[in-house]
Amino acid sequence: MDGDLASLLAAGERAVFHGPPAAAVPDLESAVVMAQREGRHAEVTAAVWLLGVALSASGRYGGALRVLAPLLDTAAQTSPETRLFASLAAATAASVHRGLGRHERARELDEAGLAAAVGMNEAVFDTTLGLAIDAVGLGDLDGARQRLGEAEALVADHDEEWWRQRVRFDWTRAEVALLAEDPDEALIAATASVERAESARAPRHVAKGLLFQGVAEVQAGAPDPAGTLRRAATLAEGLVALPVAWQARALLGALLVGAAGDEGSRSLAAARSAVLTMAADLTAEMREEWLAQPNVSALLEG
Repeated sequence: MDGDLASLLAAGERAVFHGPPAAAVPDLESAVVMAQREGRHAEVTAAVWLLGVALSASGRYGGALRVLAPLLDTAAQTSPETRLFASLAAATAASVHRGLGRHERARELDEAGLAAAVGMNEAVFDTTLGLAIDAVGLGDLDGARQRLGEAEALVADHDEEWWRQRVRFDWTRAEVALLAEDPDEALIAATASVERAESARAPRHVAKGLLFQGVAEVQAGAPDPAGTLRRAATLAEGLVALPVAWQARALLGALLVGAAGDEGSRSLAAARSAVLTMAADLTAEMREEWLAQPNVSALLEG
């Protein structure tokens, strides 16, 4: 049974980070059940966190928050392994709330996750980087730069084994640069994230890096941001990674409004469809709040 459980966890982790995230869900759900039946607490927490990541990356935000909630309640426990996954769960839940425009709630979760992560570099990094992104969302450039510097000090000691953290660090560099109205720096960071994700054979991370690259190209006046956003959207749609797909399609559609052909309108329609699919997985309260966000409501009313 150990081998079966290990295989389920390994297959789920591969799909989460190197394939369509929804493909990880059945294996990880089975791993949770098997680990619970065998009393394997460490494997339960690992599988639950990975399941939360898979659901979040697929755009099933409501499902991700429901799955992660029990881990968030264990942050005060003394077991280092329990605190590790409680902290990682907090960082993942914070990412979900950021995706819904709930930056204050995301910051609360990242702060709680950081408090639980003492002595565990991976979790400290994830929550510190999360706090940098929270600051971006709240328009706090100084705070974002401070947290980004703290995250850089952590990631500097690791190389290829921290490919995911390095890719996410470059995404955040790009976000901070965009907030600082420095699209050239944002473009450098986003391009670096794409190259690193391609080397790691992590297509979902490539798609998100291309999304940031496309935004930076638009702001920098680059010659073909539409081509970059089209690549991001196509790759994300192939993976059914709806959080990236809807944003890439919405930006591409807005960019192509008035251009020859109907690609712009088709992109906007695809973005609306992705948004409504994601909204259907949320609680009624969260759905109403998210659909009222200015960028989302403008898309749906367009």
